[in-house]
Amino acid sequence: MKLGVFDSGLGGLTIVKTMLENLHGADIVYIADTKNAPYGEKGPEEIIDFSTKITQYFIDEFHIDALVIACNTATSAAIAKLRDKFKDLIIIGTEPGLKPAIMSSKTKKVGILATPATLNGQKYKDLVKELGNQYNVKIYENACAGLVQQIENGELDTPKTISMLDDWLKVMREDGVDTIVLGCTHYPLVGESIKKVMQKDVKLVETSHAITKRVDELCNNVLKCENKNSLKIFATGKISKSMIEMILGKKYEVEMITI
Repeated sequence: MKLGVFDSGLGGLTIVKTMLENLHGADIVYIADTKNAPYGEKGPEEIIDFSTKITQYFIDEFHIDALVIACNTATSAAIAKLRDKFKDLIIIGTEPGLKPAIMSSKTKKVGILATPATLNGQKYKDLVKELGNQYNVKIYENACAGLVQQIENGELDTPKTISMLDDWLKVMREDGVDTIVLGCTHYPLVGESIKKVMQKDVKLVETSHAITKRVDELCNNVLKCENKNSLKIFATGKISKSMIEMILGKKYEVEMITI
């Protein structure tokens, strides 16, 4: 199976890592659209345009069998348009794990860290309203503008990043939030910094395992053979190779492409 995976930058590699660890026989092609990053601070029409061009590139150049949108923002803005345009392609999106977070919270106080574009998406707003009423939970939201760039620059626990997190997490910490949804694929990379700022072992909810399971299900469970996985990484702009190695645990070459 040839899987196309894309994100605005490095964050989607947190999902790729889980796929490499749990699938077999997957030829993964990853595109980091760093030229247009971050998506989370752009408008929906721009995000749809970026996502459509990348999907077409995957099809034309790599003849992919399935597409993973390893980005909450792009999923929220573009997945419906992509499914309508590319009807024969299996398309799996990434959405904040709000329901599992609510189910696991003991205090029924759940935090959500996401990009501005994700939090402003209608699909997300409808989900929050539905689940908030259904489970009588208090939800704390923060749009973490600038955090993706900090992570892309490798500043996972620098004073500036800690200060930014402290601003976003202060009310959550004081009000007893015990579970936080990481609503961006970049954010697991600052998970330890989040716990440090929260001053307790708060439960962090990310969705890489759920996405990997969904990929396998939609690909009819064919990703269980003895063949090894493979990964090729492409980028549309500057990208940190040291961060790639940190996330995946080994070095990978990165090829620059124009889309």
